[in-house]
Amino acid sequence: MSREYIMATDAYQVFEGTFMSTAPLVYTPIGQTSRAEQVVERLSNAIVVGLLEAESQLPNEAELSRLMGVSPVTVREALNTLRERGLIDTRRGRNGGSFVCQVSTETMFAHHPLRLMTSAYLADLGEFHSALVGHSARLAAQRSMPSESKRLNELIDTFASEKQPDARTQADMRCLLTIAAHAQSPRLANQELEIQAEWVPLLTSLYQNDETHAEAVAAYRSIQQALHSADALAAYVKAQDMIAMLTDRLLAHKLKLNIMQKDAVSDD
Repeated sequence: MSREYIMATDAYQVFEGTFMSTAPLVYTPIGQTSRAEQVVERLSNAIVVGLLEAESQLPNEAELSRLMGVSPVTVREALNTLRERGLIDTRRGRNGGSFVCQVSTETMFAHHPLRLMTSAYLADLGEFHSALVGHSARLAAQRSMPSESKRLNELIDTFASEKQPDARTQADMRCLLTIAAHAQSPRLANQELEIQAEWVPLLTSLYQNDETHAEAVAAYRSIQQALHSADALAAYVKAQDMIAMLTDRLLAHKLKLNIMQKDAVSDD
């Protein structure tokens, strides 16, 4: 096995061995130039869409600082903001710490990541992700081995069988990371892992819809068939089409949320 292939699978190996749920992805590094507002955005998005469930405990300040690559002061400032917004509360004592609050409908509308993103930004994110996944699938069709194809098929079966939105998102994430790893490009695999921090909270909202989930499963089956046939062009096109479909659904869901909030305000 080549050194390049081993490097390409590093991101997936870390995910497979450590990130067994979508929640830990919330705490991955956010970059050297990030500020407390970006930590707030990351955690707020995860809370609002249910990646971090009510009553779950956040890592302590020192651990959050280490995981997210920011200073303890930045983490403390971000947690204070989340408390002010009613998204977390702090409890004292031996079993104390910061815990996720039950999110009200009003809070969900006010802080939902789809509402906070502009349509232009969301469309651009989808286009970037489409290009990334499409290129990964093209290379995977050229470079992956039959045993790897079998592994991806097993992951797609798992994705198809999941019933809860967060479990569906987790399974989808594993499929995408596996395709990126099979491309045998360290940069592509790491880039896919990085974009998941932004993509995952959006998908969790989307996968509440069974029809959308079924469409995604069918898209993965189609990609898998192209990979198995070593048809690089088909794999490229079908992977891009899948992300484009999900992006369209996200844009439609964003519009729906905006309408729902306006109706709620009118009722008040």
